[in-house]
Amino acid sequence: MDTPELLDRTVVYAGDIITVHRDTLRQGDRQVVREVVDHADSVAVVALDERGRVLLVRQYRHPVGDTLWELPAGLLDDGEEPFDAAKRELAEETGVTAGRWERLLDLHPSPGMTGERVRVYLARQLGETSADPDDDEDLRLRWVPLEEAVAWVRDGTVTNGLAVAGLLAAAGLLAAAGPLATAGGEDRG
Repeated sequence: MDTPELLDRTVVYAGDIITVHRDTLRQGDRQVVREVVDHADSVAVVALDERGRVLLVRQYRHPVGDTLWELPAGLLDDGEEPFDAAKRELAEETGVTAGRWERLLDLHPSPGMTGERVRVYLARQLGETSADPDDDEDLRLRWVPLEEAVAWVRDGTVTNGLAVAGLLAAAGLLAAAGPLATAGGEDRG
């Protein structure tokens, strides 16, 4: 399949976090229009403690009009590497640090409308620091056994796509690694 040729790009909206543009493409012998949301790449963290619990955050998400259970997550700052952003976001949002990091997966949460890429990490050997959430973040934290968090995915309690993917990936990785996997890990960015 050939990549369509970009014929025209018109900015429809430019905001603080997103820019929306309308692209006209040549796809074969026809022209098509696509509306695209430019959004910074981001990270999410499955923080797993020595007891097999994951740290979830609960916060209000205006677009869905509901308070959701999520992973600690956030946008990359300009020029920031995903691994550095993951460490920063975990500490800022939750006051948790980690001595062991492992990349779980990369995903495009909504490729039909945005090119955003999210890297999800597994963080272990956890410690404490001072939380410093953004002024607009009203977060509630809860430690949940990983098995229970996976059950929350299955019963619809956890619906945030990054949390669903991260929790299922962590559970699959740990199941494949065996019962001692909770304490181990590798340093990987």
